Amino acid sequence: MLSDMSAFDSRLALFPEILTLHGRWRAAQAAIIDGERTLSWSAFDSQLNQVANGLLALGVQPGDRVAVLMHNSLEMVVALLGTIKAGAVSVPLNLSISDQSLVAMVVDSGAVALIASDEQCARVEQLRAQIPGIPEQRCTGVNAPPGRWQEFRPWLDAQLATPPSVSLEPDRPCNIIYSSGTTGTPKGIVHSHLCRIRWAADVGDALRYHSGAVTVCSLGLFSNISWVSMLATFYRGGTVVVMRSFRPADLLEHIARHRVTHGAFVPVQLQRLLELDTIGSYDLSSLQTLMCCGSPLPVPIKRGIAAALSCELIELYGLTEGLVTTLAPEDFDAKITSVGKPLPGTDIVLLDEADRAVPAGEAGEIVGRSSLIMSGYHNRPEANAEATWTDPAGRRWFRTGDIGRLDADGFLYIVDRKKDMLLSGGQNVYPADIEEVVRQHAAVAETAVIGVPSERWGETPLAVVVLRAGHAVVAAELVEWINARVGKQQRLSGVVLRASLPRNPNGKVLKRELRREYNFPDGSAVNKL
Repeated sequence: MLSDMSAFDSRLALFPEILTLHGRWRAAQAAIIDGERTLSWSAFDSQLNQVANGLLALGVQPGDRVAVLMHNSLEMVVALLGTIKAGAVSVPLNLSISDQSLVAMVVDSGAVALIASDEQCARVEQLRAQIPGIPEQRCTGVNAPPGRWQEFRPWLDAQLATPPSVSLEPDRPCNIIYSSGTTGTPKGIVHSHLCRIRWAADVGDALRYHSGAVTVCSLGLFSNISWVSMLATFYRGGTVVVMRSFRPADLLEHIARHRVTHGAFVPVQLQRLLELDTIGSYDLSSLQTLMCCGSPLPVPIKRGIAAALSCELIELYGLTEGLVTTLAPEDFDAKITSVGKPLPGTDIVLLDEADRAVPAGEAGEIVGRSSLIMSGYHNRPEANAEATWTDPAGRRWFRTGDIGRLDADGFLYIVDRKKDMLLSGGQNVYPADIEEVVRQHAAVAETAVIGVPSERWGETPLAVVVLRAGHAVVAAELVEWINARVGKQQRLSGVVLRASLPRNPNGKVLKRELRREYNFPDGSAVNKL
């Protein structure tokens, strides 16, 4: 027996090494499925190495940011994780954002290379003058236009398939995820390599992933929800099934065909599944555990989806920035309106407006500490300061901006969102960014954007507008004008014209009064969009 245990290599395995080991020990097993295409773990790992070596050959250095603007596909997964294998930082971008937002995110991230797909290549080409930080030779694309772009597949095939020689530190950035498509300066959320391992391991355990997991990803791979389910699966050597877009019937077909066991969804997706008359005609017996997060999950959908799919449903509360609670299936009936308890190693406390802890039963802002918390907002020290609470012992906690309460058993309930952010289709939408666009219209004097209920998206933005004196405009025309200038998920469902906005004595608009007036709590006028 060895007396000196330090003789063993106790390095922490990070994702690049874990993926390499799966390529060796699970070589013939399926790693990823995209339509009719399947990559074994051996072939998958080889392609990741080729992306990594190709980026390094282009002069991309460890720590550099690589923007990825692609549709969900096998190639996108290879691009995202191959970038990480190069020691570079993956920056996945939402395809539905406006051109202005896309430029803002690329510039904010400091990306030095870009991988795109299909029409996104032409889009970037039109915006090239606004993103000078990415040289032409570092633009690679699937179905790229001829000339200044390198076509992805020939570029990939020309690279070495051996693991790159790159040294990674656990606290170095792994990815930057932008939590919304914005028209102003966006906030990039940075996760370290260690943080990503913890998300995959700890959250994966809570969501009951295992080495035989077959996970369907139907949300965009720019979303942290997709990253969590994807990485939790890859961490254990399972299989990821990629859907280019979500359609309820297509999802059920994928589950039946590929014997899917796991998946991560937002409430509107589960609602649309329940609306299908044909749900009972698919063989869904392979399903084991589904996770739902992103916005509040109505109780009827909670009960309905668990019964319709005959599987475990786990609701998760957390932000891209971190802090996770889960409602385990065994607590489902007794605590169905709760979002559960913190994961092991995670602590939360609720604070009043004076930053004092509130007792059980009282509402307060949710703050937390855990290894799942982001490294910080990229290049945003002021935002990092706003998101931090330091307790009397000098420990730093993350402020969620959400209001919750704890019951006597320690279960968390979400009461409201302290911030004005709304959630549409499971994606964060910030009203201030839309308001900036609305105010650009010559007829608009004042505006406030709030979220209103939507059967299709959960919430959609509504603009309450005060016109300038002497100006007139039809609300429908104003909606069309605004929606042509914002991202897809920021599009308004309507405009309300009124004489004034409610304000407090200090002149601040009281959005809570607008929400109370237009949110139709009795459901009598729920938005159909």
